[in-house]
Amino acid sequence: MTAAEMQSAEQMLIDGGVSVDELMRRAGQGAAQMIWRISADLPTLILCGPGNNGGDGYVIAQWLLEKGVDVCVVAPLEPKTEAARYAKSQWRGKTLSLADARPAAQFVDCLFGTGLTRAVGQDWFHHFERLFAEAKRRIAIDLPSGVESDSGICFNELPPFDITIALGAFKPSHYLEPARSIMGDLVGIDIGIMAESQLSILPKPGLSGPSSQDHKYSRGLVAVVAGAMTGAAKLTAMAAQKSGAGYVKIFAAPGFETPHPSIVVETVRDVADLQQKLSDRRISAIVLGPGLGRDDQAKDLLNTALATDAPLVLDADALTVAGPQFADLVSARSAETIATPHAGEFSSLMTDALQYRIDDCRKLAREAKCSILLKGSDTVVVGPDGKASISAQSCPWLSTAGTGDILAGIIASRLASGVSGYRAACGGQWLHSRAAHLAGPAFTPEMLIDQLPATLQECL
Repeated sequence: MTAAEMQSAEQMLIDGGVSVDELMRRAGQGAAQMIWRISADLPTLILCGPGNNGGDGYVIAQWLLEKGVDVCVVAPLEPKTEAARYAKSQWRGKTLSLADARPAAQFVDCLFGTGLTRAVGQDWFHHFERLFAEAKRRIAIDLPSGVESDSGICFNELPPFDITIALGAFKPSHYLEPARSIMGDLVGIDIGIMAESQLSILPKPGLSGPSSQDHKYSRGLVAVVAGAMTGAAKLTAMAAQKSGAGYVKIFAAPGFETPHPSIVVETVRDVADLQQKLSDRRISAIVLGPGLGRDDQAKDLLNTALATDAPLVLDADALTVAGPQFADLVSARSAETIATPHAGEFSSLMTDALQYRIDDCRKLAREAKCSILLKGSDTVVVGPDGKASISAQSCPWLSTAGTGDILAGIIASRLASGVSGYRAACGGQWLHSRAAHLAGPAFTPEMLIDQLPATLQECL
């Protein structure tokens, strides 16, 4: 949940008769039990801020104290909220100032949580770093202090934690970079939140195999439009074929060699010829962009693809060619459209630089009336209705040439099956990441493609 969604969900519980004190008790005792299971009686220092995150810290401290743990609370300020003041009133152990605090084997960060909008002041942060550095285990409660809840932005240069314990629900920054890289292991504590969110962790897709009545066209015909760099289109076509499409064609200039005998290559003489070929009603999805180029011919190919009535995946050079006119060009289409930019390509589609991955994607998806998959180690998928998913299974080995072309082909195969653009993008991203994990380290694009049937099998 975003910070606003979390606040609303908590208010629903309060309106239903659950007190703020009770919510804090649930959160603090749940986190304390998790800490106890992880580290038992390890001497513990809990850094408590003046807000409700600090209140959670007092609850954690008292629960651990009653278990016999050597616990010390360090508080730079008195609590400022009624619930935090009550939590402190129940604390029976010792409390020290920042200046007087000495490191302990376990450091628990309850300084600031959800709602932080600026950096922790350097006078406090100096002591934070000092106490953090000498601990053997470091645990953040809800969020590490200095992290903005919804964006993944780190206001301070934070060291990595061992564990982050999310309270009530996971927040966007638990999965968005650069914050994700300093979270350590993620665990969640249930405090009774029942409200729905427009944001989710990207789920494993549920797929079904072909029936006895299916044929190559009913399983989906994917048309890949090749451009100046032919290798990219070949990877896209091979990926579409191995991720379930019933029929794959490549439309290319004369001299293009098929990557496999089962993939049909049709020669395109000019734009008019391409227009005629793409008008084939049997085409279930078109891919344009991998290896397209950025010249006038690329612009003509883009305009031709946009004018079709078939679902369309736009990737790589197609997005750069579209540029700031992307939303106007795509919003006029009646068929599903999916754009798969990386951060640099995304910035070329907007008048402003990319800052807030989810919010910026939602804005562009709404304006363009399409689905957006923003690639990266923290891939975000957004539908035109604002529904969004964050991928939780990143693989750093995907940072190699050709993998984006493969992703476009996988998504096209899902789109060709008849699902919505948002579902196709989510399913394609999951399959892509899972195939990367199966491929192991230092794989080639071809090795990644070879793992796609195994990923499909896991989803059947």
